[in-house]
Amino acid sequence: MHRLLTPTPARVDLALLILRVVTGIIMLMHGWQKVFQYGFAGVSQGFAGMGIPMAGIVGPFIALLELIGGIALIIGVLTPLFAALLAADMVGAIVLVHLSKGFFLPEGYEFAFALLGACLALMLAGAGRYSVDGSLAGRRPSRS
Repeated sequence: MHRLLTPTPARVDLALLILRVVTGIIMLMHGWQKVFQYGFAGVSQGFAGMGIPMAGIVGPFIALLELIGGIALIIGVLTPLFAALLAADMVGAIVLVHLSKGFFLPEGYEFAFALLGACLALMLAGAGRYSVDGSLAGRRPSRS
C-alpha cells in the first residue's frame, strides 16, 4: 500500500482534530443561533410548533447543549460524553423533525444524519492527541 494511504497514529490524530473542529463549529453555530438569535422563548416556540414534547424545557436544553457541546468538541474536552449527547440530539432531530420529510435537504434528514455519524465516530474514537482530552491522557501515570 502506498505510504500516503497507510494510516499512522499521527494521521488518525489529525483526522480526529479535523472531524472534531468541523463538527464542533457546526454545532456551536446552531447553538449560537438558538441561544442568541432566537432566544429561549423563540426556540421553545419553534420546538412546540414542530411537535417536540416539553418544548419549553427541551428547546433551551438543546440550544445550550449545541452551544456548549460545540465548544467542547472544538477544544476536545469530554469528547466522548459530548459527542454522545450531540448524537442523541441528532437522533431526536431526525426522528421528530426530518424523517417524515425524506432524505434530501432542505427539510430532509441528510444533514442531521451526517452529524449523527460524525458524533458517533467521535464518541467511539475519542478526541485524539490534539485536544484537551489528549493532553490530560498524556499526563496520567501509566497503569502497568
